[in-house]
Amino acid sequence: MRDYYEILGVARDADGDAIKKAYRKLALEYHPDRNNGAKDAEDRFKEATEAYEVLRDPQKRSAYDRYGHAGVRSGAGGAGGFTGFDFSDALNIFMRDFGGFGFEDLFGAAGGRRGGRGPRKAADVRVRLVVSLVEVAKGTKKTIRIGLDTACGTCGGSGAAPGTQPVTCATCGGAGQVRRVQNSVFGQMVSVTTCPTCRGEGKSIETPCTTCAGAGVRRAEREIEVEVPAGVSTGDYITMRGQGNAGAGGVAAGDIIVVMDVREDPRFVRDGADLIHDLMVTFSQAALGAEIDVPTVDGTATVTVPAGTQSGRSLRLRGRGLPHLRGGGRGDQIVRITVWTPTRLDEAQERLLRELARIESPPPTAEEAQAEGGFWSKVKEAFTG
Repeated sequence: MRDYYEILGVARDADGDAIKKAYRKLALEYHPDRNNGAKDAEDRFKEATEAYEVLRDPQKRSAYDRYGHAGVRSGAGGAGGFTGFDFSDALNIFMRDFGGFGFEDLFGAAGGRRGGRGPRKAADVRVRLVVSLVEVAKGTKKTIRIGLDTACGTCGGSGAAPGTQPVTCATCGGAGQVRRVQNSVFGQMVSVTTCPTCRGEGKSIETPCTTCAGAGVRRAEREIEVEVPAGVSTGDYITMRGQGNAGAGGVAAGDIIVVMDVREDPRFVRDGADLIHDLMVTFSQAALGAEIDVPTVDGTATVTVPAGTQSGRSLRLRGRGLPHLRGGGRGDQIVRITVWTPTRLDEAQERLLRELARIESPPPTAEEAQAEGGFWSKVKEAFTG
């Protein structure tokens, strides 16, 4: 993921006003309503919003400056996590901080959404889809069952009884808005609100459809097939355009936003495309070396534990991690070694260990081990890979 400061195009010492100004410029440029829902613009909008949401918050910004992306995703440094961020969150954040502008800010003075008569499309549906780590490794196809608004079969979605048509709203004259002029000491004040009769549609129904009671839609359950690509993470989402709720009165259908929730696998800790597996070995295996089978997301693999391995050492299985979401191969599996100390010994084990204690050499000091490329260098390997 790109650096948040780079995404917004601001210096690392930029103040809050500069960050907000930079974000507003990018958000308006890449807002999906200004780009006909283009996927690349949607991704840039989400990316800019995520950067803004971190850098505008002093605590999150401090954690990011100190730990990078890990600081705001896993709660490093006590900053609190920043997970599950998706496109709908980005839209909510944008509207929270910049919701007061008019449609002309997005579309220009000559544009607009049907003259400001309500939503451009029906409401989106957001669903959570749980997938396993094994499914993330290979990609999968899932079928989900959800309740959606579908066009009424009786009235064809118009809301009017068969043989009748919606008529121009008498309250707003078809404008979808009601203008009120009030005189005050400051002069005339004009307020524009959505028409309460037609709710912004500009038309009213005199004879409602008896099947849908004039709503134009009915609730029904549908099965939706979702193609989950390999490499997804919790919080990633898939937008299924036009497959959501049907819109009444000629309004376009909404989208289904499928948000991924990757179930934790007790065998691994995930770090991006890399997987970390903790392997317990006995003292004899660590001292003498051993070949041990370890689980992988695809099955099993044999790892060679070199003689003299210390606790904290990491061994790397190249290409045995998860696929990168946007291509570029796979991550690695990192096997972290912990030397297991038994808590109970039988007589034979205790006798052998006492004999070993009598003849074994004392361990080196930390300085000696570092000079010899021993324990402390192995600990360093665990963090640098």
